[in-house]
Amino acid sequence: MDYLSLLLAPSSMNSSLARSWAALQSAVDGRLYQSIPFAQPCYQDFSSPECLAVRSAYLDEVTRTSTPTAFIQSQWETCQATNEHCLLDWKDPHNEQPTRSQCKMGSLPQYYIDVHTPRDVTAAFDFSRNTGIPLTIRNTGSYLDSLVSPSPSLSKHDYKGRSSAPGSLGVWPAGDILQSRVHPEGCSAETTSYAAVTMGAGVRWNEAHQFADKHNITLVGGSDKSVGAVGGWLQGGGHSALSNTMGLGADRVLQFKLVTPDGHARIANACQNPNLFWALRGGGAGTFGVVLEATVLASPAVALRTVILSWGSPDVNVSVVRTREAWRRFVDVSVRLAGEGWGGYVTKDVMVLVNPRPDLSPSRDGEGGSVVKELVDWVRRVKEQDGENGGRVVVVEKVFESWLAFFEVFTSRFVASVGKNLALASRLVPRQAFEKAESRSALVDALMDANTITTTPGLIILFTAPASTPDGALIPAMARSPSKVPFVVQEELPVAADESYERTTSVHPAWRESLYHVTVIEPWAWNATPEDMKGAYRKVRESLGPLKELLSSLTNSELKKGAAYVNEADVYEDDFEDTFWGDNYPRLLGIKRK
Repeated sequence: MDYLSLLLAPSSMNSSLARSWAALQSAVDGRLYQSIPFAQPCYQDFSSPECLAVRSAYLDEVTRTSTPTAFIQSQWETCQATNEHCLLDWKDPHNEQPTRSQCKMGSLPQYYIDVHTPRDVTAAFDFSRNTGIPLTIRNTGSYLDSLVSPSPSLSKHDYKGRSSAPGSLGVWPAGDILQSRVHPEGCSAETTSYAAVTMGAGVRWNEAHQFADKHNITLVGGSDKSVGAVGGWLQGGGHSALSNTMGLGADRVLQFKLVTPDGHARIANACQNPNLFWALRGGGAGTFGVVLEATVLASPAVALRTVILSWGSPDVNVSVVRTREAWRRFVDVSVRLAGEGWGGYVTKDVMVLVNPRPDLSPSRDGEGGSVVKELVDWVRRVKEQDGENGGRVVVVEKVFESWLAFFEVFTSRFVASVGKNLALASRLVPRQAFEKAESRSALVDALMDANTITTTPGLIILFTAPASTPDGALIPAMARSPSKVPFVVQEELPVAADESYERTTSVHPAWRESLYHVTVIEPWAWNATPEDMKGAYRKVRESLGPLKELLSSLTNSELKKGAAYVNEADVYEDDFEDTFWGDNYPRLLGIKRK
């Protein structure tokens, strides 16, 4: 039976709704498809070639982001309240036990549109308005856009889950990449043009980084292959190991093209729909419309000074002691590291730091040297102490000739959790927490507590805040001296946000005051009960309790309650308005209501 016949089947829906679906099918030139759960072939025949393909790729992020009904975190394919799902066992996808129950739709959309033109999105909005069926928007399988309806509501839930909803209509935009020198549309002739790249909503960062490398440019983007370049990552702020000196993704946007819930295709930049442009630069994806493409700054190619340190031990107790010592040393030098331009990622046993500045040497003291040498020297001493047993202790110093070269090595060794059900919580850690020895010590204690409470990989320190890039400074700096970026902002402007620059993004202002974005996760099994799931959410939230207490003790009233990155946070976050957007929230809500 073809899809149109299925939609018109009288047993499946009333005749009026069937006609609405059929009209939508026609309006989008037949690109309306029924949602079929990713693992359904295994529930039909576990030994079939189709099921074997699903099992083999169940934990593969690229496969999941290429499949309309597969999600990076698989709980968003399910109904967590009733535990209705069509999952495999993420611990062992070849385990047949999950398929002995019935395959159910969970929270998947009924149907989805393969979007090719703005008219497709307009048709979707018209359909939603006329039938009351909500839309869910997806650009890839990770960092997804949120629920959109013609109503003025603003989603409360942040990390994942925003592109699935039972009984909804899915909207799945595609897109290509185009390099050009851009003069924002609708701006005066005197407005500066910029080296830029325009990306469609379906572009993943692995594709974008490959494109950039081929054209000898650098794009600031995500550190996972499957993260969408234009969806939630960008519209929620977008952090990167390069963000310290090259800004957040939201800092680098020149223009969006989108369809708003009234069905109109619009351009948003500094000259057209400037309030909408501001809201899209950090206000959360899918909240203000369906973004079909974005144009972002392209920087010159950069070589990356890279330091990779590992201090693991086969003795668990020794590993814990080393983690505390490594984190203590890292916390002590973090302000200086940020001042030198470093960014990166730190776990309980590995530290990866990168720097686009060409004038630093991690191995040299004095002029031209770097404070990172203190960390390198400590790990080398640990390796010497371990002697022949020091195989888990690693010191790597390397220059990667481009971001892509680093990205390919990094993503081959460090991959985000894929195909799992998991809860996540996070906090931004402000510069003020590093000012005094007692607060640094309390910070290390709080980080260790969270790492001990939660499951592997434990707490992750993302050293990705735009500490050297004041809001509103990047694009003017690029116009003044494009060849010097990524260093011009850090060299010519103060580290703290300069009030002479207008706030041009809607990300939480705490991003500019912070050095760390820290995350914790807790997974649950395919057959977990609703109580087990609630327990996982509760565990990650409580694990950050000591860190939240520390933040509340700081004198800076702006961060009394703490702040979190809207894309990677507890879905049950208290006081989400202030936690995700700070004093930007009232303005964002006003724009949403328009």
